[in-house]
Amino acid sequence: MWITFLTGAVDIGIALLLGCLGETITEKSGHLNLGIPGIMSVGALGGCLGASLYIDWFGNNVVGLFLILFCILMCILFSVLMGLIYCVLAVTLRSNQNITGLMLTTFGCGLTDFAMNTPNFINSSNVSDASKYFINWLPFKDSLQGLASLFFGRGVLVYLAIALAIVAGFVIKRTRIGLNLRAVGENPATADAAGISVTAYRYIATCIGSAIAGIGGFYYIIENSSGGVGNYTNIPNIGWLSIALVIFTMWKPILSIFGSFIFGALYKLPTSISGFGVILSMPQMKIFGLLPYVMTIIVLIIISALDSKENQPPASLGLNYFREER
Repeated sequence: MWITFLTGAVDIGIALLLGCLGETITEKSGHLNLGIPGIMSVGALGGCLGASLYIDWFGNNVVGLFLILFCILMCILFSVLMGLIYCVLAVTLRSNQNITGLMLTTFGCGLTDFAMNTPNFINSSNVSDASKYFINWLPFKDSLQGLASLFFGRGVLVYLAIALAIVAGFVIKRTRIGLNLRAVGENPATADAAGISVTAYRYIATCIGSAIAGIGGFYYIIENSSGGVGNYTNIPNIGWLSIALVIFTMWKPILSIFGSFIFGALYKLPTSISGFGVILSMPQMKIFGLLPYVMTIIVLIIISALDSKENQPPASLGLNYFREER
């Protein structure tokens, strides 16, 4: 039972990790992108469309590696297009970031719902077949048992997510690019005066963050749901939890790896606790479902009380930069 519970926590945690990582990179540039749920939904749409098209084109001659790469590229393409919409509105046209993000979420979720329910647009059986290449990419996966299967029997996107978090943590903390990105998020006027292109960094950070978050949405369908296209309706919930996870992990990509597994365990707890002999009523299950948000509030209170600058959000988060006012 414990192995089943932990496996489920990791499964959900990876989707949360990718969404959180994408939002963290965006927020480091000073932009609060509340469009993550919509971007994750559209990313899932792009990846599923890629799987459907690839298997339609090649039939029985599918090459697993090429299928995986094509699906990821389609997912990234759709997600980056959503990120560019946000950038044009919020970075170039300087519209309100909160309203722009919420608009993007509404548009992305609506577009995904429409496309997923359009007959013959996506072949769900092709997506289900494609999921096997993602999940069973390791030839020795079926021979693993217990904790070995928990750590070494995962799908390809699980290890990609952890690798992306480690690389992002290193780049942001240890490289000049990361230093410039943090400068743009903390004080864009000073960064601009130092010769750093605020607009370019915000465009690039938002597009990269959107691409990573989109992969999180696609992961939820292709690996966590074994290609079950109908589960796209749960992705917006994952997106909102991902935004809360950014606060919980204090804008630190490495910490988001552990935070995502904690959130994943809390997410699975209401539906898994009966396996441990605890029976909950429906209202009690709803209360348990609030635990990730309660944990986020507690962490937010603690970091506010400690007043440590290193654990605070970027100083210019949510504020548009007007160069003329410099």
